[in-house]
Amino acid sequence: MKTLESHSTQNRGRTPRESGAGKNPDTIIDTSKMSAGQRAALEMTEAAREDGSASDFAGGLFQGNADFTKVIPFPEQSATDLDQGDAFLQRLESFLRERVDPDEIDETGEIPEEVIRGLADLGAFGIKVEPRHGGLGLSQTNYCRAAALLGSYCGNIAALVSAHQSIGVPQPLILFGTESQKRRFLPRVARGEISAFALTEAAVGSDPAKMRTEATPTQDGRHFVLNGEKLWCTNGVKAGVMVVMAKTPEKVVEGRSKKQITAFVVDVATPGVEVAQRCRFMGLKALYNGVIRFRNARVPCENVLLGEGKGLKVALSTLNTGRLTLSAACTGVAKRCLRISREWASSREQWGAPIGRHAAIADKIATMAADVFAMESMTLLAASRVDQDKRADVRMEAAMCKLWATERAWKIVDDAMQIRGGRGYETAASLKARGEEAIPVERFMRDCRINTIFEGSSEIMRLFIAREALNPHLRIGAPVLDSRLPLGARLRAALRAAWHYAGWYPLRWLPDWALPTRGGVRADMPRVIRGEFHFIRRAERRLARALLHAMAIHGPALEKRQMLLGRLVDIGTELFAMTASCSRAASLMRRQEAEESAELLALVSTFCRQARLRVEEAF
Repeated sequence: MKTLESHSTQNRGRTPRESGAGKNPDTIIDTSKMSAGQRAALEMTEAAREDGSASDFAGGLFQGNADFTKVIPFPEQSATDLDQGDAFLQRLESFLRERVDPDEIDETGEIPEEVIRGLADLGAFGIKVEPRHGGLGLSQTNYCRAAALLGSYCGNIAALVSAHQSIGVPQPLILFGTESQKRRFLPRVARGEISAFALTEAAVGSDPAKMRTEATPTQDGRHFVLNGEKLWCTNGVKAGVMVVMAKTPEKVVEGRSKKQITAFVVDVATPGVEVAQRCRFMGLKALYNGVIRFRNARVPCENVLLGEGKGLKVALSTLNTGRLTLSAACTGVAKRCLRISREWASSREQWGAPIGRHAAIADKIATMAADVFAMESMTLLAASRVDQDKRADVRMEAAMCKLWATERAWKIVDDAMQIRGGRGYETAASLKARGEEAIPVERFMRDCRINTIFEGSSEIMRLFIAREALNPHLRIGAPVLDSRLPLGARLRAALRAAWHYAGWYPLRWLPDWALPTRGGVRADMPRVIRGEFHFIRRAERRLARALLHAMAIHGPALEKRQMLLGRLVDIGTELFAMTASCSRAASLMRRQEAEESAELLALVSTFCRQARLRVEEAF
């Protein structure tokens, strides 16, 4: 939640280089007709894409063959993991209620030092850091639960804690750090030394090829000298250590000069590192976000993360966690707004009845409740995959969670303000001054607005997901259109593609009953939920056909049809939300009493009916 632009993701995506795209296999996309700037941006980002295809489930939704056994039954926390998370959350919630005043933080624009020290004492700055390095060693699921709690209470503290360990030093070190780097830095950040992440520049949002910050190796080969300036570095004002992305000297690979971006762990006490300015914003008044300047700052070579030229991979991989954390924080604030709206709707009377009895308000609350359940289900599902494998490929799930949760959370906050009316628009301080309960809907709205922008804006998220969805087709079909290849190679590629789609395409027209497997759908599920899964399966095949048709009609120009791609992505994201909600509801209902199960079934049915309408509209 932490960098104000979608600085690290674009429609060019991030999986592996392909060998069939021409003599210089930088990308499976033909770059010969692009401008130099477009080609540089594309090749650099494609080269940083992770190994392997997009995740087997979320990616499968766009191919019409999602493996539902991956998400049914809904993955649950182990008893030990749940107990550990509950114990920490209880301590954290008590601390927030007793020692934190979010409205005072909003008014002063500062988080008191005693609050930061208290969070450090709780272990809140090292939630996922292993105990041997001074952290709590909790799971990704428990980390997301903590982010939801923080998001429901104070957006400024949620940003501080999340930026510190989602995209700051802890997460990159956990994923890519050497043992020496972990021993040097993880105990510092786990104890409460704030960390930050520096990538965005004044001219660099989603286009890393324009990066100007440079790291030049010294003649003795022991250091790099950093020069440049980073913008909107969240936690930069408070940080003692940060991850910095910088250009390093180009290297010749297969006869071509290639630009290099490298990630460094930089101690802020290093001479030449300067906080030039603190940035101020509409919301998150205590966000410690600033302009960081580097003037001949010497960074030891042993502070390079993953390897020279691997900086974008570090950034792109790290942001998966950041997006999941943001989704969790949005779930927290949405839950809080739902609770506020329910309480007000039951106590506020107009025209002889509580306003919650009026259909217009009841509809808003029902939709809010359904969306909150879906947000939480999506986030927990994605987090469980990380817990199963810390290096799991969750880039599509994380992007879908971020896209969907931030947009629905904004709608929920807006509806909460509408339900509260003038009391929603009035500040908490003003409400308190005239004797009413200081309910901070106005603060939530200001703080929540940034969520659809940072960690990848909604527009960039749609293009990123679309690039990942197109990847299997590009592997097969791109060589046909690649003008860099000889005609014979293109003809052979065309024959291979024709053979593949001759088998692939007819299967996407088969009715649900004719497919060989029900894909994890269980006979003991409620009939309504089974029906939703059958809808999802039909819709995913329709989505796969629509994606292929779009490629056939528009060819290489499809990349520019961003509205079309956005609708296809929205369909896939809604299907993911429906899947997570139905799977979780089915698992919960097996453990609940009949009355609770009926309420839960009504909740998930409400969500799925509305999601179906959105899917049909997008088609």
